[in-house]
Amino acid sequence: MEDVLDVYQRPGDPTHPVVCLDETSRQVVAEARDPLPVRPGRVARHDPEYAREGVVNLCLVTEPLRRWRQVRLSTRRTRLDFAHCVQEVVDVHSPDAARIVLVLDQLNTHSPASLYEAFPPADAKRLADKLEMHDTPKHGSWLNMAEIELSVLQRQCLSRRFGDRATMEREVAAWVMARNGTVATIDWQVTTADARIKLKRLYPVIQG
Repeated sequence: MEDVLDVYQRPGDPTHPVVCLDETSRQVVAEARDPLPVRPGRVARHDPEYAREGVVNLCLVTEPLRRWRQVRLSTRRTRLDFAHCVQEVVDVHSPDAARIVLVLDQLNTHSPASLYEAFPPADAKRLADKLEMHDTPKHGSWLNMAEIELSVLQRQCLSRRFGDRATMEREVAAWVMARNGTVATIDWQVTTADARIKLKRLYPVIQG
């Protein structure tokens, strides 16, 4: 826990940006019947029955100090999908960084080994060498700022039905553009010193 909190206390450095990554999945559900339209004094009404159209994985990356985020959609949540998300961070979003400080959870796909499954060894090593990875502890995913962004995405964009992946992709892209356009930020206030006081129960007790 303290390792991640110390990372968040580092001063901003464009050559070593702190990037947070998290993933979630959402069902694609189509309307089984046409909803009743909006009328004066009445919201639109949707039939509780729906048709499942598959699942979409969303990989969200955010650079909190730059107040920037991006979301990549894929059909599955595999090592290859994670590797391609990391490759996009390194080569597209942070090409000039000397090293990217990456905060993420301990999902089994979140490791340099995934890069070697997706790319030739030389490319995988090049990408791995650009990363300084910091795992959140088990049951401590709340320490990942990307999880906060995913919560905002859920409330502002994904809380309604999408009948197909293409529509979801367009709506998520619009959300990303709008949130980046307003330079939305995360008001993170937990420090290592705070954790030692407020989360004292999580620390081992040393018997004197």
